[in-house]
Amino acid sequence: MKLHFYKYQGAGNDFIMVDNRNLSFPKINTHLINKLCDRRFGIGADGLILLEPSKNEDFTMVYFNADGNEGSMCGNGGRCIVAFAKQLGIITDRTTFNAVDGLHYATIANEIVSLKMIDVSEIKVTDSYVFLNTGSPHHVLFSKNIAKINVKESGAKIRYGAPYFEVGTNVNFVEKITANSFKVRTYERGVEDETLACGTGVTAVAIAAHITNKTNENSIKVEVLGGDLEVSFEKVKNKYTNIFLKGPSQFVFEGKIAI
Repeated sequence: MKLHFYKYQGAGNDFIMVDNRNLSFPKINTHLINKLCDRRFGIGADGLILLEPSKNEDFTMVYFNADGNEGSMCGNGGRCIVAFAKQLGIITDRTTFNAVDGLHYATIANEIVSLKMIDVSEIKVTDSYVFLNTGSPHHVLFSKNIAKINVKESGAKIRYGAPYFEVGTNVNFVEKITANSFKVRTYERGVEDETLACGTGVTAVAIAAHITNKTNENSIKVEVLGGDLEVSFEKVKNKYTNIFLKGPSQFVFEGKIAI
């Protein structure tokens, strides 16, 4: 059997996209998904995303980590599937779709996708880190000169350590640049390594920076290894709402592979 796939990337966060509206993809086969995402023996990607039917919305997004397991929300993946849906002719310049964490609204123009993220109200602030869930769980650490950090080693210790253990968390190392801009490096669970970008991660960083008074702005620019992203939001009482993740979503190539 040949699988027709598409490859997309958003700020270096890359994904295998599959049009699964006929529901034929064997998504219980974690070994297959892991192999497809392998950068030496497969197509290579941070994750695999299925575009599936939706009863009331334009489509449904089903996301799998590179390890083959179904994952929590992926922000850059969400932006990329919007571009994919446009390429397939399902949408034009705006959409509402289903994902594991609920409904998402998005707009697209000139390969730039602005994706509405879930509201955030539960945020744990400690002396050493901030923890919050922006569709995926994120541990946020503010530091200096993050270029010198061994993200894979330090991130893995936090990801598998207390209080997260088996469930795990994503880990973000953050450096403030200006009043409304930050550099971020992220260790992603499921990939089990540093990635070039993480959409839910930069969203978490922007909110963490605001709640800890490292910025007073509500539009934050975030520099990741794969490019630049932007997060905007409103704070209403103790809740962050109207959160939008904005950045590039680009088609790379398509092909067929035997499975």
